[in-house]
Amino acid sequence: MIKVSVKWQKELLKDVEIDTTQSPFVFKCQLFDLTGVPPERQKIMVKGGLLKDDADWSALGVKQGQRLMMMGTADEIVKAPEKGPVFMEDLPEEEQVVNLGHSAGLFNLGNTCYMNSTVQCLHSVPELKSALIKYSNSERSNEVDQTSHMLAIATRDLFNELDKSVKAVAPMQFWMVLRKKYPQFGQLHNNFFMQQDAEECWTQLLYTLSQSLRSSGSSDMPDAVKALFGVDLVNRVHCQESGEESSETETVYSLKCHISHEVNHLHEGLKHGLKSELEKNSPSLGRSAIYLKESRINGLPRYLTIQFVRFFWKRESNQKAKILRKVDYPLQLDIYDLCSDDLKKKLELPRKILRDEEGKKLGLKASGKSSASKDDDVKMSEAEGSSNGGGEPSNPSSDEGSHVTGVYDLVAVLTHKGRSADSGHYVAWVKQESGKWIEYDDDNPIPQREEDITKLSGGGDWHMAYICMYKARHVSI
Repeated sequence: MIKVSVKWQKELLKDVEIDTTQSPFVFKCQLFDLTGVPPERQKIMVKGGLLKDDADWSALGVKQGQRLMMMGTADEIVKAPEKGPVFMEDLPEEEQVVNLGHSAGLFNLGNTCYMNSTVQCLHSVPELKSALIKYSNSERSNEVDQTSHMLAIATRDLFNELDKSVKAVAPMQFWMVLRKKYPQFGQLHNNFFMQQDAEECWTQLLYTLSQSLRSSGSSDMPDAVKALFGVDLVNRVHCQESGEESSETETVYSLKCHISHEVNHLHEGLKHGLKSELEKNSPSLGRSAIYLKESRINGLPRYLTIQFVRFFWKRESNQKAKILRKVDYPLQLDIYDLCSDDLKKKLELPRKILRDEEGKKLGLKASGKSSASKDDDVKMSEAEGSSNGGGEPSNPSSDEGSHVTGVYDLVAVLTHKGRSADSGHYVAWVKQESGKWIEYDDDNPIPQREEDITKLSGGGDWHMAYICMYKARHVSI
């Protein structure tokens, strides 16, 4: 880390830090914060000419205390007219965001698209944002380490900045804390940060937020992340050789869609993902044996995360290879047949109400209702409006009378383009409150048509779904 001064117009910026382990683009983002000159407009004079985004600091010979010269004009501040119509650009930035209909993009700080796409998907969950807003800087308990506490704060602050900014945001503080907590995201190759696996970033970030929010006591939910994303499973473990059988429960934060030559649709892949073989010691045989593990869903989350298992370790080339096979996925997903018998019974009434409500929309006559419900007491909560700031657990019955149905609507897709998890490019596709879809390609938000979202199913070198996030459809009784 060295300090330099930067001459820009009539100003002299003193003691500007340069982290020589990061790309010059990160340095330009710092200057953007200080001067308002966007990185693409900055012309910084160094040895050999202009400073390039991907230059090697060691080859430039920049020294402690050196003075650099920067040319470039800052973004103009538009002043509101005293009279006449008010245009969008004249509004405060927070109001511009509302009128724009979507939040800001994120600058790529050097192979950080895996992080940006993860953040954009999770940022779309209002209940998670509400839980983080209540998380204060001073609420760290002894159960949570300092870096986990800092990462929760950095996530909260980044979400807040995305909501208030029209222009792209440079997530520098979040990225630094993420690397401090999980050093694998700071791996270098030829002095450049390496591409990382977005699913690993997603999993690690949710785990940290789960630990921090659970210990803080600031949220209405004792475990906000589990309530929002946790899938309760009941597992039957059976050994055919010995006849031994046992049952166990666990909570996972995503379902796996296993991909083989037999899988053409998400539903088929999920069925494969709920079955697995494991080898463990058999007490009756006195040796290791093969057990078949079959899982059923016994508790549904408010947000269902599904990972397409597209990457596997290829021994011949000693690297992660990618399965390019096309696997279709729907805008609306029904997982009723993947549930346990107990959960199916609890879902019967909510599903009947849901069918009747959908029938009314189509002008069909509702079927006879159970004595447990009356027309005046039933109101369907659409997927877009079923959530509230508290984010109550999505159990089949709750204090608020909101019931899950086993039916989910697609709200976010994280895609990968390329042949390896450690290379290529990640992008987030997120459904907005208005119902419109936005493609977040780093700092560039692009509106997309809903019919094009399900085309990200694979089969070539184009963007293909790696993680899908679905939101539960509720009914109120």
